[in-house]
Amino acid sequence: MAFPHRPDAPELPDFSMLKRLARDQLIYLLEQLPGKKDLFIEADLMSPLDRIANVSILKQHEVDKLYKVENKPALSSSEQLCFLVRPRIKNMRYIASLVNADKLAGRTRKYKVIFSPQKFYACEMVLEEEGIYGDVSCDEWAFSLLPLDVDLLSMELPEFFRDYFLEGDQRWINTVAQALHLLSTLYGPFPNCYGIGRCAKMAYELWRNLEEEEDGETKGRRPEIGHIFLLDRDVDFVTALCSQVVYEGLVDDTFRIKCGSVDFGPEVTSSDKSLKVLLNADDKVFNEIRNEHFSNVFGFLSQKARNLQAQYDRRRGMDIKQMKNFVSQELKGLKQEHRLLSLHIGACESIMKKKTKQDFQELIKTEHALLEGFNIRESTSYIEEHIDRQVSPIESLRLMCLLSITENGLIPKDYRSLKTQYLQSYGPEHLLTFSNLRRAGLLTEQAPGDTLTAVESKVSKLVTDKAAGKITDAFSSLAKRSNFRAISKKLNLIPRVDGEYDLKVPRDMAYVFSGAYVPLSCRIIEQVLERRSWQGLDEVVRLLNCSDFAFTDMTKEDKASSESLRLILVVFLGGCTFSEISALRFLGREKGYRFIFLTTAVTNSARLMEAMSEVKA
Repeated sequence: MAFPHRPDAPELPDFSMLKRLARDQLIYLLEQLPGKKDLFIEADLMSPLDRIANVSILKQHEVDKLYKVENKPALSSSEQLCFLVRPRIKNMRYIASLVNADKLAGRTRKYKVIFSPQKFYACEMVLEEEGIYGDVSCDEWAFSLLPLDVDLLSMELPEFFRDYFLEGDQRWINTVAQALHLLSTLYGPFPNCYGIGRCAKMAYELWRNLEEEEDGETKGRRPEIGHIFLLDRDVDFVTALCSQVVYEGLVDDTFRIKCGSVDFGPEVTSSDKSLKVLLNADDKVFNEIRNEHFSNVFGFLSQKARNLQAQYDRRRGMDIKQMKNFVSQELKGLKQEHRLLSLHIGACESIMKKKTKQDFQELIKTEHALLEGFNIRESTSYIEEHIDRQVSPIESLRLMCLLSITENGLIPKDYRSLKTQYLQSYGPEHLLTFSNLRRAGLLTEQAPGDTLTAVESKVSKLVTDKAAGKITDAFSSLAKRSNFRAISKKLNLIPRVDGEYDLKVPRDMAYVFSGAYVPLSCRIIEQVLERRSWQGLDEVVRLLNCSDFAFTDMTKEDKASSESLRLILVVFLGGCTFSEISALRFLGREKGYRFIFLTTAVTNSARLMEAMSEVKA
């Protein structure tokens, strides 16, 4: 059942320090406006802020009222206004409209803008254009690492994926470098670095420059974390596009885990209220089932319920003293466990209902056929039917992308036919989305006579050449060939199984996709860690179009303890899924490692598709 950690597994660093640092810095910034003030918070900073400093902490530091930054006039009567926002142009316009409205009314008050995680020059330009640059003071709250769990840190930057992988906007790379710099200052230095992907390489180089500028801070310290691995999301889109079947992944796909917590509606809580539940290692029930394949979860929960009942029943034969002990020591824990148990059973039932309605088995069968490269015509018909039945615009897109990437692009006839059916079924406003997916290499059309390997290799060299910058879309989509089949063969991603794959006792990482597929990202990490380099993986790197972007940097390991060398920090640029986290946790247990995850945001297939979509849900 739940995976026990090996007795020799290394201890994880204590990441609560990151929360304390962020809180202290925010308090310091708030106190620069002494006296009562109103705080305007951007919607997507609310959940992260809540995990760092709750309302009572803000009140202690003279924050009077809290407002959400939204497109309506603010009714604040305070003399001091503080804005906690992401560095976005629309926020600057909003602040400018408030300040200028005050000016018109002849009202003077103090304004402070706190940008998180950093301020961008473009924002200051807008404040200047609007004529209020001199009226507001600007500061940065460099809060870019939120510990969501003992082994999971998130930058909570979901827009990173679209900004970088679609728009080619590199502004967040500095934020990543700063975050890595902070980690290496607190827990570093990191003796071994590996990475793959263009973004990974840029972030790494920028981070190295920061380290060199402040040389000496981590000199002579003993490393706590032996390895760091940076990986771009576009190295492996396939894993992110698959339906998740481990419990935590399914909860995310079904209810959306946001900033480490989930809102369970009345159908789960079996009351008329919704409930916000924190999902992390402190939830003992959840911690035992989070990495399990869904088919094992019900059995585990019902066994747990029987054990709990047995513990309750023990009180029947107790005398007064034993009863007193039971009530003071055990009852509270049992009640808490009972509450969590009924929540997770409710969640499982709700997931089962939804999945039965969607005919989940059929969907999974199609996905597995795409991954293995069988029955492509049947799978294409399934996708057409999915579109015609208007099941869901996001789901239909996801299946088309999965077909495209596993097949190295669609043949022109299929591409046109699927696109036409999609636009007729879901509406012509989705047209721009197709252009985005093409640019990102998620949904592409094979060029006629797609065997131009010599020409193609020349073109892809051109595209990866820094000076060439952005060559036209046609060429860049050529360079973004996915080569999934060849990579899958090379890395043995589709396990050969004799008989049934036993999901109760997983034999490899493929269990996170019911034994059908080992996540590519996790396999790459496994292979590189085994070799301690990219040696022998040249062909894979070439197929991933990353020949210039795979790097290793080893320092002498004399200071690193054997314990720290079994701790590995994996950095996902562009988001990582709970399935990948579960797969690497499994690998860690098999090999005696512990993995720590740092991601720009936790993602899943729906979030990826929404990021690419031009039609806002």
